[in-house]
Amino acid sequence: MRAPLVLAMAAAMLGCGRTGERIRTVELPGASPLVSFRIVFLTGAASDPEGKQGLANLTAAMLAQGGTRRRSYQEILDEMFPMATEVRYQVDKEMTTFSAVTHVENLERFYALLREMLLEPGWREEDLKRLREQTINFLRVSLRGNNEEELAKEVLYNEIYRGHPYGHHNAGAVAALERLTRADLERFYKEQYTQSRLILGLAGGYPKDFPARLKRDFARLAPGTPASLERPAPAKIEGVQLRLIEKQTRSVAFSIGFPIAVKRGDPDYLPLLVMQAYFGPHRTSGGRLFRRMRTERGLNYGDYVYIEYFPRGMFQLEPDPNLARPQQIFQIWIRPVEPATAHFALRLALWELDKLIREGIPPEEFEQARRYLAKYVNLLLKTKDAELGYSIDSLYYGTPEYAAYVRQGLKTLTLEQVNAAIRRHLRTRDLYIVAVTAEAAALADRLASEAPSPMRYNAPKPPELVEEDRQVERFRLGINRADIRIIPVEEVFER
Repeated sequence: MRAPLVLAMAAAMLGCGRTGERIRTVELPGASPLVSFRIVFLTGAASDPEGKQGLANLTAAMLAQGGTRRRSYQEILDEMFPMATEVRYQVDKEMTTFSAVTHVENLERFYALLREMLLEPGWREEDLKRLREQTINFLRVSLRGNNEEELAKEVLYNEIYRGHPYGHHNAGAVAALERLTRADLERFYKEQYTQSRLILGLAGGYPKDFPARLKRDFARLAPGTPASLERPAPAKIEGVQLRLIEKQTRSVAFSIGFPIAVKRGDPDYLPLLVMQAYFGPHRTSGGRLFRRMRTERGLNYGDYVYIEYFPRGMFQLEPDPNLARPQQIFQIWIRPVEPATAHFALRLALWELDKLIREGIPPEEFEQARRYLAKYVNLLLKTKDAELGYSIDSLYYGTPEYAAYVRQGLKTLTLEQVNAAIRRHLRTRDLYIVAVTAEAAALADRLASEAPSPMRYNAPKPPELVEEDRQVERFRLGINRADIRIIPVEEVFER
């Protein structure tokens, strides 16, 4: 049985009287000897000023991986090593999270370091230089150079949100990162790291008086003003917009998507979550898209669908918490296909999406997806740290505890509600397609031509599948040449 969830929400009005009254806390006390911290500030990449993309991320990096006024970063590492712990950070559009897990026997020693890191940063130039170079190398080498799949997904977000506060990678852009100064970071910290934007999360066997102490300590931050959940709508997408990232690679990685006006707590969130569980659950072979593209045709490694941002998906089975946003997109991730079958694979993915919209989910598949979700939610909350993260997200969205929210909602959800939500929110036109490919011009010509793209197999296939392929190979993508852009990979994330 889970420990009781305590949500302590302080008033966010300026002029409140008591110390730390603006600070919200999420507490999950329990008997575990491990204590989990999640310290979340409601600020992130969406708060980066124009021309300073990456400021939020670099500021967080300086707190988590830089020194304090009294200690160098190496001294901090040396003290944490015997405690077998570390401070991790994660920056998204609306949330910056510092997390750690420590044994209760080390709680005092560890917390002294954590408090110093977040409240007394050192802002050393050598740390700034090191972390700036590390971030640029991540964008240019780890993501752009070595990871076509995550690259396509992140470019998709950039394109959908072009001109919007979400329209750049969370780590920033190289040109902007090179211009950031220590004064920029200190100013961002002073303005954004405030009591009104802070949520303190604790889980495990901590002393009863520890949350109050934590709150008193962080009341040293300026009061600040609450974060706004209002963001402008992304620009309307007209037609099928194709972006081809030209890179020397042996395969083609696709990401397809468009904005959806659905988030946790909205009436259509659970219906679309069931759709996701049926059509393409992450890293699962039971989804329809996976079965139709990989199992039956052997086109690629996997095919998945998302209604919430899910970075680093190729490295993990479950999404990270504390990526909460007031805006989301629908996304299809087609893991790399061979160039010879890329045209057919793209057509098949959109063919299946079109069929889903027209016909909905079959009744027996609906029941199976609902049962799957009721079990899967337990995997998301299998650790106290994850449970703490989801509890903070529930506070952000104003929903009940996540497992209860999902399971209770599934009990009364009907197939008609799910299929109606699919028709309301999904489409096969007015969307973005991003592909990472070596022969971009040739692929652009094929995709825009609407010429048949017959599929050939190394072994015989059932007659009904062969007949279906004849229809898929002529499925109209609706891509106009004027809506195609070829982008050299060297330009991605530079500005």
